[in-house]
Order: sequence, then structure tokens, then C-alpha cells
Amino acid sequence: MADSRATVRRLKVLTRLVQPVSTLHRKIIARPCATAASDRDIVRSIVLDPAPQGLEASYSVLFTPEAIQFVAELAATFSLQIDQLYWQRLNRKCANLRAFQKPQFLDSPERRDPNWKISPVPARLQNRHLDLGDVSPANTSHFVNSLQADVQGVQVDFDDGHCPTWQNQIIGLHNVYRVVHGQIPGLASIQSLPVLMLRPRAWNMAEHNMMVNGKEVPGPIFDFGILMFHNANKLSEMGCGPFFYLSKVEGAGEAQLWNDIFLWSQMKLGIPRGTIKACVLIENILSSFQMEEILYALREHSLGLNCGIWDYAASIICKFGHLRNFVLPDRNKYVNMERHFLKCYMQLVVRTCHRRGAHATGGMAALLLPLDKESQKATEIIEKVCQAKLKEIQEGVDGFMVYDIGLVPYVNELWRLHASSADQLMVKLSTTQITPEDLLQMPSGGVTMDGLNHNIAVTVLFIYHWFQGYGHFYYNGAVEDSATAEISRSQIWQWIRHETSVEDFNAVVTKTLVKQLAEKFLTCCMEGKLSFCQNEKERYQMKIAMGMFMEIITKNEFPDFITTYLNDNYMFWSFHKQ
Repeated sequence: MADSRATVRRLKVLTRLVQPVSTLHRKIIARPCATAASDRDIVRSIVLDPAPQGLEASYSVLFTPEAIQFVAELAATFSLQIDQLYWQRLNRKCANLRAFQKPQFLDSPERRDPNWKISPVPARLQNRHLDLGDVSPANTSHFVNSLQADVQGVQVDFDDGHCPTWQNQIIGLHNVYRVVHGQIPGLASIQSLPVLMLRPRAWNMAEHNMMVNGKEVPGPIFDFGILMFHNANKLSEMGCGPFFYLSKVEGAGEAQLWNDIFLWSQMKLGIPRGTIKACVLIENILSSFQMEEILYALREHSLGLNCGIWDYAASIICKFGHLRNFVLPDRNKYVNMERHFLKCYMQLVVRTCHRRGAHATGGMAALLLPLDKESQKATEIIEKVCQAKLKEIQEGVDGFMVYDIGLVPYVNELWRLHASSADQLMVKLSTTQITPEDLLQMPSGGVTMDGLNHNIAVTVLFIYHWFQGYGHFYYNGAVEDSATAEISRSQIWQWIRHETSVEDFNAVVTKTLVKQLAEKFLTCCMEGKLSFCQNEKERYQMKIAMGMFMEIITKNEFPDFITTYLNDNYMFWSFHKQ
């Protein structure tokens, strides 16, 4: 009875505080009373920022007292485990800086046991041929158009292709709610749409607009919690989810944490155990040494593993880039999936997944078709994308992503011609042993001036667009997102650190050279030679982006994630204040 009264009191407090924003002039603060050792009683305080102007209705749908309490309990329940995740990442980083320790495959029981498999996936996940990638649900028109495409899934992206302003979070989360609950006119029911592959933010991101027990809620907990609370039962009833992509996981321990979160959430929401399915993106070099263990940790909830070339390559620089023998050459000229270290990485993903009955999926084709779909340029792009994706099919992948909806029919035809079933789990693959040396063998090649200029442009423009609330942008016929920004700024930092020679120019990469090239690019933008900086505010944002670019690529200590660096910077929030 006492516990019941405490529950009523908490709900009354939250109900009173979650009012229309017009009546609030401060942050929402709720202090539930703790009377017993239960999930609710570990929540001492909740602080949630009010809605941005114009989004009060969406906010009220998302942030009900019950939804707020669910996210708060989730954050509080796993607070210690999440802290330990951050401490372990920091410990590994310090150990690598003190002395290089070459990663090794674990000699674990799950690796030695040849017999276990992941749990079977539901019918909606048995064909994973094609997803649309980098689909930010905050871009309503693109999100809706993607859901009408002839694809198996849509990567509903709160991570690489999304900028987590408070406005974007609310619009994106509410758009997912509207799709699941059939509230978007002209859109079919959820059973008839491509599956929603929900990608919450990774562990490096915090949600600055919500605090629980005096701590900011981790971005993935906030995204996952709201998505689960409002949509999981409906998706489960319809056999359509909830399904997730998990970004930037650094090993089996982090996969185990996600598994624990899945079990807790299913129990709290009354969803059958194992309903949640998740695909882990192997976009961190350390995870490539623990694929077996990652699949095992998530075996009830696993959908398989995914390859992500640019985040993966950037993680090598992040972990080992202070060492000269890990210098990565010009990515446009010398780094692609045919290079030994990346080819072996993809082969290992496919072999590991198929041995355990899981799907292995490749990366995203970022090229964009021109407006004239009949042009020679369009034909060249289609051929280039199809050639690259055919190689992935031949490596045994069960699916991959594209960004441009216009490429969908050509890629679907590719699958029709070269794959006779929904997956390639029975395709015989090479049994040549892949060693740690294979995964760590940097490709030969140098730095080119074109490559340096391209990396500068992508990094500066990413920061500039982030200030405007966009997590991706179009440049030189391709979509660029945080993954390409990550590898671009990582390479520049590394080239400056090691004073790498420019092979087609009598110079080495220095801060002075990079600054000269960046200022030249800035001048082009300011003079309107590119489709940026159309007004005074945008020109100011470009100048700030230039300054932050120079800061991030010359720091003595390499910032682990460009998105964390930007998300936590006061300049970003000055552009997106309430």
C-alpha cells in the first residue's frame, strides 16, 4: 500500500510539472519520493527541459509522466554499468598511449564452442538485402519518402546522419511515433512499410536536455527509452520490431550491457523476451577482435553484424594513430574495401556471422545521382555503385545500404541477378585464417593535395552544417555525414602529427599548410563560389567552423569523436538555445 501511494504521488508531481511550455519559465523538475527498493525508488530527481517553441504538441505526446519515468528508471538502473563502460574506455586509451598492445582474438569459451547459434530472426528480418541509410527522422519529407521505397528496411538514424538538437530530437522521435501509430496521411500501415531499423545515438553522446539523479542521461538511453516506451508494444504486436542498429560498440562487454538493457526493457513493457533484435555495427577496430563474443552476448537479440568503412578506419587512428606505423594514406586514392585490412575485416564479419546463423551486412553507398537521370554522369554513378556492391555480394554479405532512393531499382536488380535466396548463409567462403596482423596492416600510399583539400572541406562543412542543425550534407556528388567527417579530421590530425609528405607536392603536412588551404576554402565559401554562406549568419557560422576545425586537428590529445566535441561545445548550443 505504501508503495502504491508513493507511485501515485510521483505521477501527480510529474503530471503537474509536464504542462504546456507557455506556462513554464524554467526547467521541469520532478522529485519522486523513494519508499521501497524498486526501480522507481532509485530515481531521486528528474530534470527535463521544456519544449522548443512550436513543438509543444509533439512534446506533450512524447513526454508523458509515464514515459519520463520509464527513461529515468532505465538511466538510473544502468547508471553504474554505463559509468564502468566509460571508465573502461578511458583505461584502454591510457594503456595504449603508454605502450602499444596489439589487439588479439580472445580465447573465450564462446569462441571455442562451434555449436551455438543466435536465435532465429522473425519473418520481417529474413531478407536484409537493402536498407536506406542515414535517414534522419527529423527530415520529415525524406523520412516519409524513404518509407515508400522498395527496400527491406530504413535506417532511422539518430546517430551518424542526424544532429541531436532538442528540436530535431522531438521532431524525429515524434515522426517515428506517427509512423508506427498510423498517423501520417497517405502512408501505409506499419506492416506494409519497410522495417524501421532504429539507430539511437552511440555511447559517446549525452542528452543535455534531461538529467536523472543529477547526471545527464546518455544519448542512447534517452533515444532508446522514448522509442521503446511509445512504439515497442505496437511494433511487437505487428511483428515489425522493435529492431535496432547499435553504433560504435567497443567490445563484448558493451554488447552485454545492451543485452541487459533489452531484457530489462522487455520485462518492464511486457514484451516477450527476445522480441528486440539488434544489428551491431563493427565500426571500431577493437570490436573486430571480439565479433564472436559480441554475437554471443546478444544471441537472443542478435540480428547480426554490419561493416562501416569510414568509422572503422577512423577508429584505427583514434586508437593507434599516434604511432607512425599506423599512418593511413589518402583515403580517396588508397583506401577502399579492396585493401587488405578492409577486405579481411569484411571477410571476418561475414564468416563470423554465417558460422553463427546471423546476417552480415555491408556499408552504405554514399554517391548521389544527378538531377538528369538519363545523363552519362548518372550512368557512370550507377555502374560504380553496382560494381562496388557486386563485390560485397561476392564476398558473401546478406545486404547493405544506399543513401539515394534513385539507386534502389538498380541495386534490387543486382540482388535479383546475383543472389538466389533471401540470404547467403549457405554460401561457401574461404577458410584462410585471418590474423591480427591482417586487420592491422595499413595500406601503402601517401598523401595527395587533392585528398588533403577534400578532407579539409568535408570536416569544415560538417561542423558548419552541425551548427545549422544538420548531421549530413551533400558535397561533390556524395552524402557526407559524421563518419566521413570522422575519417577526414582524423587523417589531417595524423598527417600533421607525423609530418607526412605530400606525394604530388614538394611539402609536408603541417599546421601552416593546412591553415593556408583551409583559408583558401573559406574564401571560396564566403565569395559564394559554393552553395554555402548565403547570409550573414551563415558566414559567421562558417568562420566559427573554420576556427573549431583548426582547433580539433591540432590538439595534442586526439578527441575521440568529432560529434562529442561539437555536441559539448557552448558555441553549438549558442546557435540552438531555447
